[in-house]
Amino acid sequence: MALLRTVPVDGSPETVGGLVTALRDAIAGGPAVLPVGPGETGVAGDPGEGAAVVIATSGSTGTAKHVVLSAAALQASAHATAERIGGPARWLLALPAQHVAGVQVVVRSLLAGAPPVVQDLRTGFRTDAFAAATHALGTARRCTSLVPTQLGRLLDAGGAALDALHSYAAVLVGGAALPAQLHERAVADGVAVVTTYGMSETAGGCVYDGVPLAGVRVDLEDGGRIRLGGPTLADGYLGDPRLTAAAFADGWFRTGDLGRWRDGRLEVLGRADDMIITGGENVAPAAVERVLTAQDGVTAACVVGVPDAEWGQVVAAAVVLDGALDPAFAERLRGAVRAELGRAAVPRVLRAVPRIPLRGIGKPDRAATARLITAEDAPAPNSTASHPRTG
Repeated sequence: MALLRTVPVDGSPETVGGLVTALRDAIAGGPAVLPVGPGETGVAGDPGEGAAVVIATSGSTGTAKHVVLSAAALQASAHATAERIGGPARWLLALPAQHVAGVQVVVRSLLAGAPPVVQDLRTGFRTDAFAAATHALGTARRCTSLVPTQLGRLLDAGGAALDALHSYAAVLVGGAALPAQLHERAVADGVAVVTTYGMSETAGGCVYDGVPLAGVRVDLEDGGRIRLGGPTLADGYLGDPRLTAAAFADGWFRTGDLGRWRDGRLEVLGRADDMIITGGENVAPAAVERVLTAQDGVTAACVVGVPDAEWGQVVAAAVVLDGALDPAFAERLRGAVRAELGRAAVPRVLRAVPRIPLRGIGKPDRAATARLITAEDAPAPNSTASHPRTG
């Protein structure tokens, strides 16, 4: 039986250092590693020969899964990333080390010949600590991986934090969709942003800026369901052959996401089970979010379907704004969605919120957002409503 070694990490450089050592051993053929964060527990099981890491992930369903990644898959991903972003680098780890994105920062660092510099996350992500950790990288070529929330905070902080961000040859951004306005702002400010798409089952990001990494295959099934293949695929789910057989077949992993090709690049439309069906028409929340966040004054958005007696569901949006959500601004937002996506996609309800509820390392919590939007039956001062086919 192959061994599985549980390694607790709490965001401190000391515990991450222990994980770095364990991962180095695992890649060299030692026991597979299960990194666990605060409050998480280990599991028993045989990950199989060649396994290097087991990643615990609840995904969007909340059901615990444990993804088994081989040393070969991790190294294929790390080598393909280095090739895409211009070569090896010193890496800053500013993400939780128990998630696949954090593990891959460690693997890329080890293959480049030096462990990562670790930002202490025990008290959360702080922009001043990011600047200090960046300085500790020295004069080497620098790379890091962030989620959109972290990128936005660094841009807002300015000063030493923004100077540090400018010093990176590549800033990989993933974990959640990058709002269009934030992306444009970062690029305009000279940040070397690289958008990434992937998941634990693909050893992290495997499509960069809409283009698959070397060796990665992308296929769209009828209806737009994304399938991914290539050397970065996981071996399956620990102790769950039924779930493994349902998701992995013939060298492909069938994701829960919908996508389309646009100008030769993969555009991810969001999860299939997030699709809103209103009056018999399908609306992709991610598409509406992209339009909303591209408008001046909107810093973030989360779109969900809420029940409606006449239409089945109607489109509802929680938005984070620079100012107030007055009727004129609400109509401008609706007009932008109508012009880009059609009448069915126009949000029936728009509610201004101070922040979008998040889960994991930065993904929008759609269930919590729906509860937030429907918490009050009547429109409040920060909420506007319109008829779904006239609005």
